[in-house]
Order: sequence, then C-alpha cells, then structure tokens
Amino acid sequence: MNDNDVFLNEEEIKKKTNHTERKEGEPTLAFKAASYSALLVGIATYLLGLYNSKTMELNEKGYYFAILLFGLYSAVSLQKAVRDREEGISVTKTYYGISWFALLVSISLMAIGLLNAGSIILSEKGFYGISFTLSLFASITVQKNIRDTQSAREKE
Repeated sequence: MNDNDVFLNEEEIKKKTNHTERKEGEPTLAFKAASYSALLVGIATYLLGLYNSKTMELNEKGYYFAILLFGLYSAVSLQKAVRDREEGISVTKTYYGISWFALLVSISLMAIGLLNAGSIILSEKGFYGISFTLSLFASITVQKNIRDTQSAREKE
C-alpha cells in the first residue's frame, strides 16, 4: 500500500481488492461457509460413528439414521414455517403445529434411544447427541442462509 492508496474512492478500492458486492440482507460468504461446514461435519461425524459402531445391531443403526433424517427435515420445515409467519406468508396452524411436534418428537426419540441404549458407552452417547444437535442447528442455519440469499436477490 502506497501513499496514493489513501485517496482511492470506494469503486477503486473494490477493484484493487477484488471485492464482490454483497446484496443487502445477504449473509456473508464466511457465514455461509461456516454453516455448510457445520452441517457437513455434524452429519459426517454422526454417520461415521454409526458406520464404525461395532456393538450396534443393524436395526439400531437404522433407527438412529432415521432419527437423523427425521430431525433434519423437521428442523428445516419448522424454520421455514416460522420464517413464513414472520414475513406474513400464510402458514396454517396445523402445519405450524405439526412442524413443532415433529421436531420435538425427533429430539425425544433421540434422547429416549440414547438413554435406553445399553450397548454403547456414555461417551458414545454424548458423541451422537452432540453431532445430532450440531446437524439440526446447522440445517436451520443453512436454510436461513439460502432464504436470505434468495430474498436479497429478489429485491434487486
């Protein structure tokens, strides 16, 4: 950086730094990357744990896999229903209630499954619980980022 760079206008600074302009309301690239990374890490570690589990029967692994899918779907569905309501988009009380119910059921099934799993040790239970929670949170964040990006582009 030399002395003349102090007097550059905003347009020249963007050219020099290869800065692409973000639309108003759009999440930053770093936030999007962190969200996708968290989702990938959460799902991958959960599935890797299931794959490597030597003490679990195949039907148990299927149970935990189904809960992960159910939880991810219900979390994204609930996020969408809440966001739609906030933006004044019509969401029936039935769908809104079912979305909450589905998320609570998926979390309850995970908790009940882990509490009653005699074949896995406490640290493994914590591992599944944390990776499940990370996956749910990250799926909500990814959905929010997609919606915010889409909304920002539509305003243009």
